[in-house]
Amino acid sequence: MAAAFTLIEAIAAIVILTVAIPPIVVGISDAHRRRSGPVLFERARWLAAERLEDVIADRHSSIRGYAYITNANYPAETSINGFTAFSRTTSITETGPTLVAAGTGYKTVTVTVTFPNPIAAPLSFAVSTVITDYTP
Repeated sequence: MAAAFTLIEAIAAIVILTVAIPPIVVGISDAHRRRSGPVLFERARWLAAERLEDVIADRHSSIRGYAYITNANYPAETSINGFTAFSRTTSITETGPTLVAAGTGYKTVTVTVTFPNPIAAPLSFAVSTVITDYTP
């Protein structure tokens, strides 16, 4: 006589699999979404740094210079070429040496990149630097 499963054992196995498989699938799906988060954040950081480097290069350009660094010359990008889910804005404010009070000679440049969050609402990442009117 060969060993075989009984009907009760088969039904028990089906019930156990029915209860166990959905949480496993949800866990794998959640792990996949969480794994992509750091990659998206790193892309956002890279896109922000790229724009800051453009602004700094314009500041040191003999053609453009300090006066060129204005909000009008760095429009918002609702879709970045090659990164369609990302958007980028650049904010430039001119201040005095305290970087808080009104004045001239210092510009605070803030680049904000908004990117999709696979778990919840979109996230934003901002990087700032200060550009001065000083030329050595």
